Amino acid sequence: MHSAQECQEALQKLAGRLGELSEAERREYFGDRSMSVTVPDLGVTFVTVLGAGNDPVREAHPGEPQADIRITGDSDQVIALAEQPMNVARAWMARKVKIEASMKDLIRLRRLL
Repeated sequence: MHSAQECQEALQKLAGRLGELSEAERREYFGDRSMSVTVPDLGVTFVTVLGAGNDPVREAHPGEPQADIRITGDSDQVIALAEQPMNVARAWMARKVKIEASMKDLIRLRRLL
């Protein structure tokens, strides 16, 4: 099991990949879509906004509205997704992560993961 700080840093690294895209591409793919990652073994949820490309990953506040894209996975899976993002489909098929999003958002998410 990893710490909440390690997960937050891994998610920031993952979100930072958006910085590799031009501003026009970020806006086209993600607009102002929000993403949350719930880590049940740590009892924490992290949120960020994807379109900016540099929005910080932070802990969700109580009562905060649901994110557009919601991912749930234990701390080991969060770290693994950040290190090797192409394995998200494999983790999802093995039911190690849960992804809740519209079909359009799932297609957009492929660009990040």
